[in-house]
Amino acid sequence: MSNNAKIVISTIIGICFILGAVALGVSFYKAKGPQKTISVVGLAERDFNSDLIVLDFSYSTQNMDMKTAYEELKKQNEIVKAFLTKKGIPEADVTFKAINNDKDYEYNYNYQTGVSNKTFRGYIFSQSVRISSKQVELVEALYQSLVELIDEGVNVDAYSPDYYYTKLGDLKMEMLAKATEDAHSRAQIIAENAGATLGGLKVANTGVFQITAPNSSDEDYTWGGVFNTSSKAKRASVNMRLTYYVK
Repeated sequence: MSNNAKIVISTIIGICFILGAVALGVSFYKAKGPQKTISVVGLAERDFNSDLIVLDFSYSTQNMDMKTAYEELKKQNEIVKAFLTKKGIPEADVTFKAINNDKDYEYNYNYQTGVSNKTFRGYIFSQSVRISSKQVELVEALYQSLVELIDEGVNVDAYSPDYYYTKLGDLKMEMLAKATEDAHSRAQIIAENAGATLGGLKVANTGVFQITAPNSSDEDYTWGGVFNTSSKAKRASVNMRLTYYVK
């Protein structure tokens, strides 16, 4: 083979190599290059009523004699138990917490001498009670009638009840499905209006699950989530951010 023929063959091989490399690079760019995407946020909301109520209240006795103060508290415990039974509260729903006792002092300060002193005023025994029940209306009625214990000599101090929902896990799953469906519908509409075709899902991010009172004006959504316990009627909301490929 002549030298000229060898040169021609080498040149052809070189050109083919270069063209192959270029073709491979183009294919790689098309496969790995930036792809068009769209991101959408889907929302789901649902109103529901709490199915569990928790009511806390307390009462106390005070006496200069420790044993007398304790005996008085035990008598009040029996009065409270009878009262709850009369109101139809099941014993299984009631928890009497540990009795607390403390000493009460009156503090005085003499501004002329700059001397302060304290005067012992007696022993205080206090009892806290918690009612946790699925009979929401029954416990609400009890809350309204606790003042009747005052007539029986029980100095009761009641707190506003808290409301919960025991099927929160199922509710979250249901709402995440609805939020995802809403996001997909939004993405489909955007893609169609842009003359594109919706592709596969790239990324899915779940938003924060929030529970507020319906039409509440004093509750703000937070990044950590809001969990309202003061209202029996509640509104749950969650959002889902989806990113899709488009063609």
